Amino acid sequence: MSIRVLLCDDQALVRSGFRLILESREDIEVVGEVEDGREAIELARRVDPDVILMDVRMPNVDGVEATRRLVAGGSRARILILTTFDLDEYVYEAIRAGASGFLLKDVQPAQLVDAIRVVEAGEALLAPSITRRLLDRFAHTLPGAEEKPSELASLTERELEVLKLLASGLSNAELAERLFLSETTVKSHISSVLRKLGLRDRVQAVVLAYEAGLVRPGSPA
Repeated sequence: MSIRVLLCDDQALVRSGFRLILESREDIEVVGEVEDGREAIELARRVDPDVILMDVRMPNVDGVEATRRLVAGGSRARILILTTFDLDEYVYEAIRAGASGFLLKDVQPAQLVDAIRVVEAGEALLAPSITRRLLDRFAHTLPGAEEKPSELASLTERELEVLKLLASGLSNAELAERLFLSETTVKSHISSVLRKLGLRDRVQAVVLAYEAGLVRPGSPA
């Protein structure tokens, strides 16, 4: 089955360029395009896309608010944020709102296609180093936590350890090496953490860990 993609950008030229790239792939289908967040919310409800390419800076409803409303409304779509700058202040807010990652608008065609396939498969499109850098950059927006939030009480000690290391910027392979586990077991632990905490993907897990005070910006992995 094809991956159903919705394009959301206020620049027609950008949308056309992305459509041209994506429709040349047999496993990707563009099911619609819109120019602002309000239209994205309405069309997503009708066409049920797998992935939404969402610009952050748009008129009416911006990409952050559109992402927030889509996630809160139960949309199953994975949202990829499009931005001109890799440390755009809106990116962090969009990820907190439930986006699965972000891409720069000057992304190479092959990278765009790979990104869509990655997030559609349920993975998060943020390399550990990018996640760490993004959270460090916007650390001032993160509230300090005096004690662990109640939802973390459902995690086992091993799962809590996995969450801390994940938030420190370690990849699955590095987690496996640090904990003397197989990558398969590490993935199983991460899946369990996401399920227990009601999170969409590992990016949200990293954000929660920072906000809960499990990891502070600048702390060693």
